Order: sequence, then C-alpha cells, then structure tokens
Amino acid sequence: MPVSRPIRGSSRLDQIIVGVCVLLSLLALVLPATVKEPVASVLRQSMLAPMIMLQERAELSRRAFMLHEERIEARDSVTIKALSVAALQSENGRLREIIGLGARLKWGFVPAEALHGRGVRDAYSVILSAGSNAGASRLSPVVAPEGLVGVVERVDPTMSQAILWTHPDFRVSAMSEDGSTFGIVQAHLGGGPNRFLMEMRGVSFRTELKAGMLIVSAGLGGTYPRGIPIGVVLSELKTPESWARTYILRPSVSPSDVNSVMILRPDRVAEGVEGVWQQGGATEATLRAILASGDSIARAAAMQEAAARRAAIATMRTDSIRAAGGGIPAATARPLPQAQAPPGQPQQPSPAPQAEQRDSVVRLGPPIGGVQRDTSPQLPRER
Repeated sequence: MPVSRPIRGSSRLDQIIVGVCVLLSLLALVLPATVKEPVASVLRQSMLAPMIMLQERAELSRRAFMLHEERIEARDSVTIKALSVAALQSENGRLREIIGLGARLKWGFVPAEALHGRGVRDAYSVILSAGSNAGASRLSPVVAPEGLVGVVERVDPTMSQAILWTHPDFRVSAMSEDGSTFGIVQAHLGGGPNRFLMEMRGVSFRTELKAGMLIVSAGLGGTYPRGIPIGVVLSELKTPESWARTYILRPSVSPSDVNSVMILRPDRVAEGVEGVWQQGGATEATLRAILASGDSIARAAAMQEAAARRAAIATMRTDSIRAAGGGIPAATARPLPQAQAPPGQPQQPSPAPQAEQRDSVVRLGPPIGGVQRDTSPQLPRER
C-alpha cells in the first residue's frame, strides 16, 4: 500500500500538467496576433532553443556513428592499396630484370618461379615451377639477373627441385673476372650473419685478391658455363693451410630474393654465356669513360683560360711599368726585335747586355728641390 501512493500522486501531477498545457494551447489559439507573436518569441528563445540544440547534436552524433564503419573500411582499403603498390612496383622491377636477362640470353633457357618451403631443409633448396616437359634437366644451372642461384637436383615432368648456393654440398669452380686466379666456391657455413656468405678456397698462395673484386664461374667441369657472377671479395679468411688462400665472398644473389629465375638448358651451357652479365659493367665503364673525358676537356679548357689570364695580367703590368718610366725586370722583359740589315751589308751587332741591363735598372727617386733625382748607379765615363 505505501508504494502505490507516490504512483497515484505522480499520475495526478501529470494530469494537471497536461491539463494546463491544453488550456495554454487553447488560449494561444484564441489570442490575437499582436499578443501571440511576442509570446511565441519568448518561448522560442527560452524553452525551445536548448531543445533544438540538443536535437541538432543528437543528429550529428547519429550521423557520425553511421559513418564510422564506412570511414574505417575506406581507411583500411587505402592502406591495403598503398601496401600493394609497393609490392607491385618491386615485382614489376624484378620482372623487368628477368625480361632483360632473357633478352641477353636470347635462347636456351627456361623461365620458372621459385617456391620456398618452411621446413628445415627448405632453407637450402627451392621448388621450381618448370620440369622436364619445359626442357629442365638434372644439374642444370639456375641463374637470376644478379648471378648464380644454384643447380637443379631432381626433375619431374612438371616441376623440379634445386639446391641453392647455401647448401653444404654446393660447389662451383670460380675465377677472378680477369681470369688470373682460380678456386672453388662453396657456402661459408659460419654462425650468425656470416652464415649467408661464401668461401673461395684453393686460391694460389702467391695471388692476393683485393676487396671488391668480382668472382665469376670458371666453366670447369661442364656443369656451370663460364662468366656467371658468383660474388664479390670481402676479405681473406685465415686458415691452417699454408699452400693456398681462402677468401670470404659476398654473394651476388640473396636467397630471400629468389622468386623468378632462369634454368639454363644443356645446349646453352655448352654454347656459353660470356658477356651476358658483363654488359651492365661495360655500360657503366663506358659512362665513366665519357664523364672522365668530359672532365679532362673541361680541365684543359680551364687551364688554358688561366694561362691566358696570367699572360694578360703580366702584359698589363709590364705596360704600366713602362708608362710610369720605370725599368722592366729581367724576368719579365721582352726582347726587342733586331733590325734586319739590307742584303750585302754585315749584320749590326746587338747592344751589349751590360748596357741593356743598365737601361733596365733606371729608377726615379723622390724629387729634391722640385727636380727629379736619378737613383741609378753612376758608371765611369769613357775617355
């Protein structure tokens, strides 16, 4: 019973408020326009303005809530597109390099995609998307635009398996780019970051390789053709062997970058690939030679201009000294042309050097009593 009383009281109050509102509305309808407008203006400014503002904010909140998911989807799509653009640019660049390598090889190769696995031994091998039906065979070299990747180990009709140069059993006969040094290249098999480096063993002890020298395949053994880039010399590795040297190489091809490759057919291996990977180096050497020749021409022109400028300055200095009435130093004095004697008459001897020197050392001292004094040394007069 005590709970029902407040409810009845509140209901009565609501009924009273509703009745008052109805009466006010009826009164507002019957009031004249001159009284109705001021009352409506006061009600709009006092009671309706906060409600209208509250309704506006509620509408904005509802609209923002409805657009929140659309904005998240748009932002995610833009992020995915930005990431895909970088991946597409990298893939396009790689495909251009593969196409350039194919254009230089011209024939005797099989393009393939390299698929990396997640197993323990998959760090040393890859699955290629080309098999014996496409022309791949066992012990076919696998190459990339940067250089040697590995060799085909097993072949199926539609796919094949190749070992990378990181495999412990990988070996390739190698030499320096100029053909002066030979050796055997294999994986370094070290720890840490040195794990993905190469070793060049069996180098003659009398031969010393400099850092930065390019090492290419030597073509010995018949498996790898001559001239495929393998790596670049980093430093010498100290070993107990006293009859040969061992060098650490930075590989030309990183295993993580092996995606699109070329498999060389046996007929292309027999024909050779010399000059295929050297064209880029030849082009760079040509550009460097052109730039060097241009620099030498510019340097020679600058030297000629400087020499002409020094000669002009020396001539102006000599003329100014002559105009002032002073002598010309012997180092800068220009010899006067000798008068040619008529035919049939003996040649007149040139003036004595002493007299010429005497004339050249004449100087005018400071004026004494308004008269210019000669400061040249007095020579004895001839009697």
